Amino acid sequence: MPRTDLPRPTDAELEILRVLWDQGPCTVRDVYTTLERQREIGYTTVLKFMQIMAAKGLVERDETARAHVYKARVAQEQTQRQLVGHLLDRAFGGSAAKLMMQALSGRHASAEEIAQIRQMLAEFEKGKERQP
Repeated sequence: MPRTDLPRPTDAELEILRVLWDQGPCTVRDVYTTLERQREIGYTTVLKFMQIMAAKGLVERDETARAHVYKARVAQEQTQRQLVGHLLDRAFGGSAAKLMMQALSGRHASAEEIAQIRQMLAEFEKGKERQP
């Protein structure tokens, strides 16, 4: 199981992690090609970021092939929980309600997203009822 005390990824590292989460294990070239479609970026920049991310423990590098293959060490959901927890503590004083109210007031949520939120809240409440 991956360590839970990994450093928080920077914005640029999150971009790379999103590619790895979406596509699975990739070479630097694969990640570069995906990012290049979104914005101008250099191959060596992507390479350097991925090397730094490997040193930090954010990605694993398989060196068995000529082109090294990288994969995320931590699941997307775990990283999201870590980032939201940090934001929750820093910006909202630990209040999940304040975070949710700001999230919903800041951007339009679709009917499907509202339904998902209601379902999650219902499941959360059921879980709380079972606890002593």
